[in-house]
Amino acid sequence: MSEDTELPRGIALAWGVAANPQRGPKREMSVERIVEAAVELADAEGIGAVSMAAVAKKLGFTPMSLYRYVSAKDDLLLLMQEEATGMPSLAYRDVEGWRAKLGVLFVEQVAIYLRHPWILALPITGSPVTPNSSHWIEAGLEAVDALSLSLDDKLSVVLAVTGAARWQGMVHAGCDAAARETGRTDAEVALDESRLYERVIDADEYPRLRDLIDAGGFVSEADPFRFGLERTLDGIEAYVEGRVGDVQPERAAESDLDVTDDKRYRAAARATAGAEKDVRSAEKALRQARRAQAQALREARERRAD
Repeated sequence: MSEDTELPRGIALAWGVAANPQRGPKREMSVERIVEAAVELADAEGIGAVSMAAVAKKLGFTPMSLYRYVSAKDDLLLLMQEEATGMPSLAYRDVEGWRAKLGVLFVEQVAIYLRHPWILALPITGSPVTPNSSHWIEAGLEAVDALSLSLDDKLSVVLAVTGAARWQGMVHAGCDAAARETGRTDAEVALDESRLYERVIDADEYPRLRDLIDAGGFVSEADPFRFGLERTLDGIEAYVEGRVGDVQPERAAESDLDVTDDKRYRAAARATAGAEKDVRSAEKALRQARRAQAQALREARERRAD
């Protein structure tokens, strides 16, 4: 961390490097306690219910007491997001292959939005430079570490998965909220929506949409979000495989430029590219074997059911 860069107070609080207040209320108080109370309030009543006054009341203090620790509501919202986001588990390290690792991180991120849907209502003003958010980026970069991509491209892959998780979280959180407000299940909400479409969609004007409705597309159990993620990863995989054999130093320093024509260097670069190709081929074979196993399992269950 650069000593020359002054951290905004909210970020400094998140990293634990902000100065504590000289004097506070007589009863125990801390930034952690304030943030926990605010998260509990948002989980129960939504982000609109969170104010410095409401959090202070929940803790039994005056708003001025809170301002000694968290001086602005924007800082409180940042710390709430940091608390609710938490750190990724290490489960992604237990699976093989970059796709599977990203899949684990994707599922965990969606789960965060479903537990704390109010996060989705927070304005995006840039990357939250906080410890937990940084751990998520680090985990994503670790997952794609073996890919033959530049660091910029690796970050782009991580952001693509993060964006897909956020989009799924938005849709599912909205549907869950609608179901709770009406006392219906998700399946009942989907069925009602499908019936509305059936009533207003005319086959002459919307022939393809009508075909989808008639086929039960709006009540299907298929997961369009997972399908979209997998096709995105397919594209990344195809892109990487298409670049095999064209491995160059990511950012050669000026002192390195005069060695790129060295025979031993070129031989080492070719060996590296060949080894990376072998790894990707092995990962592809493993995925194909797992798909075949899953298909065989489904067919075996169908035969037993018959």
